[in-house]
Amino acid sequence: MPFMEDHQLSDELESIITYEPATNWQRLANLLIDNIVMNLTIDYAISFIVTSIAGSINPDWVKNFDKFDDLNAISESLLPLLLISFLIGLINTLLYYTLSEKALRGQTLGKMITGTRAIRVDGGELSFKDAFLRSLVRLVPFEVLSIFFQGKPWHDEWTKTTVIKSRK
Repeated sequence: MPFMEDHQLSDELESIITYEPATNWQRLANLLIDNIVMNLTIDYAISFIVTSIAGSINPDWVKNFDKFDDLNAISESLLPLLLISFLIGLINTLLYYTLSEKALRGQTLGKMITGTRAIRVDGGELSFKDAFLRSLVRLVPFEVLSIFFQGKPWHDEWTKTTVIKSRK
């Protein structure tokens, strides 16, 4: 049974493959690049669309953007837009990281540039669930600082994933 022998050999070789973890500098670069992409492109585009729609529904919301000296005007007319913008940011983060890391086999634009990718700690490719959970954990307050507490970010630790160098 040559196929069985080949399959066993393949399993044995796969078990000895080792991965080099991404450096903290690479991870910081990933974070900065991905946030620039999200904030300068996607967030602004979505915010423009939402503001346009909100302005057509209630012109007072948009009309009061320049009245930052009157806190009552801000709280009464801009609070709904601020809440919508906050929710858009959360949804954007979930969508960007989940879809990128699943569709691009563990990569985002930042990871492509730095030559890194996310994988499961068992060496497997991220499932949709893995990518979604990594993205969800990123929304935890102060998660970005967790690398300084444990040496590993919570979105890796809690989801049993890691970021590795994909090229040397």
